[in-house]
Amino acid sequence: MPAKKATSSSDGFSAEERAAMKQRAAELRAEGKKGAKKADGLQAVLDAIAKMAPEDRSLAERVHSAVTTAAPDLSPKTWYGMPAYANEDGKVVVFFQDSGKFNYRYSTIGFQDTANLDDGDLWPVSYALGKWSPAVQKQVEKLVKTAIS
Repeated sequence: MPAKKATSSSDGFSAEERAAMKQRAAELRAEGKKGAKKADGLQAVLDAIAKMAPEDRSLAERVHSAVTTAAPDLSPKTWYGMPAYANEDGKVVVFFQDSGKFNYRYSTIGFQDTANLDDGDLWPVSYALGKWSPAVQKQVEKLVKTAIS
């Protein structure tokens, strides 16, 4: 019997992937207080992403995947209603701001002062995201890994 294929669209997570994330959140809640807090943060991020316009949602899902892959120790949480990822001290390192949040023409990925992106006396801490591509994913993952180093 052939394996069941996950239905996926190029615009975001498949229904199966969303279900798996919700299941993981339930598992974390079951682990106790610390797990519950992390699970609640993950659920809040997934809920915030689900409320976005389709193009922003697609970018946010890709950013979420890239950040959680590059830095699994960062904890997802919402920050001013935006998906964000915090270090073990609870301080936000990286966040996603959808274009609809303030009616901008592009979404952004931003880094807080806890990110280790320092490069001389001047360095970028926010990047515009127009479209997602493998090259963008690679760059985002590299930035996140540098930010937590």
